[in-house]
Amino acid sequence: VKSLALEAGVPVHQPVSLKGTEEEEVLCALQPDLMVVVAYGMLLPESVLAIPRLGCVNIHASILPRWRGAAPIQRAIQAGDAESGISIMRMDKGLDTGPVYLIKRIALAADETGGSLHDRLSLLGAEGLMEALPGIADGSLQPVAQNAADATYAAKLEKKEAQIDWNRPAAEIERQVRAFNPWPVVFTPYENANLRIWEAHAIDGVTAEPGTVMSATRDGVDVSTGNGLLRITRLQMPGKRIMDAQDFINSQNIQGMLLG
Repeated sequence: VKSLALEAGVPVHQPVSLKGTEEEEVLCALQPDLMVVVAYGMLLPESVLAIPRLGCVNIHASILPRWRGAAPIQRAIQAGDAESGISIMRMDKGLDTGPVYLIKRIALAADETGGSLHDRLSLLGAEGLMEALPGIADGSLQPVAQNAADATYAAKLEKKEAQIDWNRPAAEIERQVRAFNPWPVVFTPYENANLRIWEAHAIDGVTAEPGTVMSATRDGVDVSTGNGLLRITRLQMPGKRIMDAQDFINSQNIQGMLLG
């Protein structure tokens, strides 16, 4: 956005914070009709929200009121949601609590990752914004209040969440793998290091103690979980490139080991 703005001769201002009279004066001087917020990560002061004639709108990457908060994309995948989408909402003083102008929905693919859903919702968000702006400008599109009783919270991602608990069902771990790709990427302790897992699938099969590597073939590294097997197909050792299962087992004798 910054690069395109500079190319077009549009002034760019990058405040560290909007909590100050100087920053508010800069915004007031622009006499904005509308402010659009995308992935800003902080609440705007009410004094800033009041500056634009038409208010401030936010493109939020979920179907509000589900998944208010910092990580709606990852939490939707992690929870096994069948769909996601974007909400064009009028901002208020709360965290993603404002009334909604427009919602656009998409079905989640079986192999959806945090990265792929981010990219799909980015395009959908731009489309939704362009669809909503004329109605916001002329007043024909009025926002609808959210039902707070249906709200869920998408907590910020923490690196510590990325460690696999092999006692959980394989289906849950698979969703964790997909949700946390490309960040923070799930891992499991292996030979005094963290083995990062980029792609995996829940499958049926004979199990043992959770974390036990039941087999290691060109098809994948099959690990026993609390319910079912997790077949790991792409993984990465520290300081190494991401590799498929075949390349990994060519250099690592992992079958029978207990991970975690």
